[in-house]
Amino acid sequence: MTDTSASDLTLEEKASLTSGADFWTTKAIERVGLPSIMMTDGPHGLRKQAGGTDHLGLSSSVPATCFPPAVGIGSSFDPEIVERVGAAIGVEAAIEDVAIVLGPGINIKRSPLCGRNFEYFSEDPIVSGILGAASVRGVQSQGVGTSLKHFAANNQEFDRMRASSDVDSRPLHEIYLRGFERVVKDAEPWTVMCSYNRINGVYASEDPWLLTQVLRDDWGFDGVVVSDWGAVNDRVAGVAAGLDLEMPSSGGRTDAQLVAAVRAGELDESVLDTAADRAIDLVGKAQRRPAVAGPLDVDAHHALAREAAGRSIVLLKNDGDVLPLAVEQRIAVIGAFATEPRFQGAGSSLINPTRVDTAWDELRAVGGENVTYAAGFAVEGGAIAASGRSADDLRAEAVAVASAADVAVVFLGLPAAEESEGFDREHIDLPAAQLEVLDAVIAANPTTVVVLSNGGVVALPFAERVPAIVETWLLGQAGGGAVADVLYGAVNPSGKLTETVPVRLEDNPSFGSFPGEFGHVRYGEGVLVGYRWYDAKGLDVTFPFGYGLSYTTFSYGESSVAASESGDILVRVDVTNTGDRDGREIVQVYAAPVASVVQRAPRELKAFASVALAAGETRTVELVVRREDLAYWDVRVDRWIVESGEYTVEVAASSRDIRSSATVQVEGDAVSLPLTMNSSIGDVLAHPVAGPTVLGALGGFLGELTGADSSAASMMPNDEAMQKMMASFPIGRLIGFPGVDVTHEQVEQLLEGANAGVLTPA
Repeated sequence: MTDTSASDLTLEEKASLTSGADFWTTKAIERVGLPSIMMTDGPHGLRKQAGGTDHLGLSSSVPATCFPPAVGIGSSFDPEIVERVGAAIGVEAAIEDVAIVLGPGINIKRSPLCGRNFEYFSEDPIVSGILGAASVRGVQSQGVGTSLKHFAANNQEFDRMRASSDVDSRPLHEIYLRGFERVVKDAEPWTVMCSYNRINGVYASEDPWLLTQVLRDDWGFDGVVVSDWGAVNDRVAGVAAGLDLEMPSSGGRTDAQLVAAVRAGELDESVLDTAADRAIDLVGKAQRRPAVAGPLDVDAHHALAREAAGRSIVLLKNDGDVLPLAVEQRIAVIGAFATEPRFQGAGSSLINPTRVDTAWDELRAVGGENVTYAAGFAVEGGAIAASGRSADDLRAEAVAVASAADVAVVFLGLPAAEESEGFDREHIDLPAAQLEVLDAVIAANPTTVVVLSNGGVVALPFAERVPAIVETWLLGQAGGGAVADVLYGAVNPSGKLTETVPVRLEDNPSFGSFPGEFGHVRYGEGVLVGYRWYDAKGLDVTFPFGYGLSYTTFSYGESSVAASESGDILVRVDVTNTGDRDGREIVQVYAAPVASVVQRAPRELKAFASVALAAGETRTVELVVRREDLAYWDVRVDRWIVESGEYTVEVAASSRDIRSSATVQVEGDAVSLPLTMNSSIGDVLAHPVAGPTVLGALGGFLGELTGADSSAASMMPNDEAMQKMMASFPIGRLIGFPGVDVTHEQVEQLLEGANAGVLTPA
């Protein structure tokens, strides 16, 4: 451990600490006893490159547990399981002497086309923030740091290193920054990773508003800001803006730029000192972790991966209680994914798993000879594709085994080549060859269960033609066992959707502005992202946000809602497991003001809880809606504002399954805007100081305007319409109108007095 500070270093040494030594490690300074530390990819497992690092950091990695990616475990809606997985990743990192795991990723799923959606939790910032904080707490509980990413407004892969996310202030704060703020304040990640993209024209890596004003000054972040790998556009501008560490190494080139900028007086050396001291503090945090000896308990971590995967599965449909399967039933397992599982996404998060379970093996272990298999179709790069069998032959075999079975279980999904880091999807359709096989199987056996493997939302044109659909997302290395657990009922499914499944891609709010053009992508949907859009527009969806079935049923009592002294809203509701199986319900709380001065969605998720209930058990569930989560970003004063008034608070099983509702009065924040000559008459009349005087001064004139004999009134249908029109009329433009017996100077005096809080008689 070192007591080194920037004051002990030469200018060149300070600069060196703010960039990597190679692809994965920071620079050491042996002269003062400062060691280097290693960072590796995450976020759903450890991707530590084996042997010497290559120039792209893409060579094979050491074996590690591949836990369910965020797209899967996000559907658990359970911070407890996310934190446990995070702790396990921290253990594996500590054994490998890794100081920082790069993750979690909490970017918002703005569009289902984003190729990296499998690394992100949700289309909702509250879900992303709560689960992201749990992940950070878990990893860091083991003395290993995290890197919260990608900060910020990084919601596509197309042109990701240059494109500008052009987003207005309200959606930027309310949707795209809100989750980051929650994680920073609740979990204190050691590092935050700035993203590749520009935000409103400014690179995230050199944006002082983002990296200093928002992240540090407003949120209190005191850790290291690290660049995404290759995200630095201008090193000197980046350090000045609040970027502490450039990764990977630039071979000393940008270090020299910093030194030159300081010597030329273009960069204050104190700014470089601050960045160097933060890098030193990060090394100190890493050194405080005692050495951890292996070996890794591979079996225990695999078991945790299986548990987490089981909690991630979403039962979308189960007509006629087709599921769970019975051991004595004849089951036809169809689809290449049953034997060649797709369990993680491609790119920097690709884990070298310690083992991989297949659904076929695990289903066979339960059902024995009653379970048969047909590939049905081939997946690019797999053994079935390599066999050279024709599509017709594979489909005919699938029909044959389906015809002889009581239930056909068809595994469909997206090939790895269709979704990955680095590029976006072009559509949300499953491959046509797979759908053709499904059609043939349904014709042969209508009792067909579809099991999906996909990192992003897919269209489900067959949803009305099959009795059961199971969304498994990407489940990690133990996903095959988890699927068998759910299909045979050893695990009661409890996952719920953290993103909406639309009927059509065209219905998505980003359609038409994703992925942008000529280096810009306009976030024209504003705050109406995900379910907010579908609900506000009244659009049909295939499955709504927050939706998921169980093998049991749950009833909700009437909810009670009350505001606490702190301003938080306390919600209580009795939830009963009314079925004959133990289960787990995700209780959701949505809220919205009854009336608002700004555009709002009909409802917004504000709290949730994962509640385990034995068959027949009733439990009072208590949830807290934080006062700050009721706020909108007021562009007039550039801060969060909670509106005063009545709020509707809904307890729900999904965004479209409201089980009880109540209202509560909320005391809001005062917003005081200075009055000007351009202020509307409505603004002035509403002012507590100026209003009464202005009404007195202008009352006669306004009465004339709204009178039945006035020429102005003749243009409007009634007095109310005239009043509405005049309410938006700038007060300064009334001066000189016939009948307005006040001067410009008198109105100026009135406004000055109102702004000072003291009325000077006009």
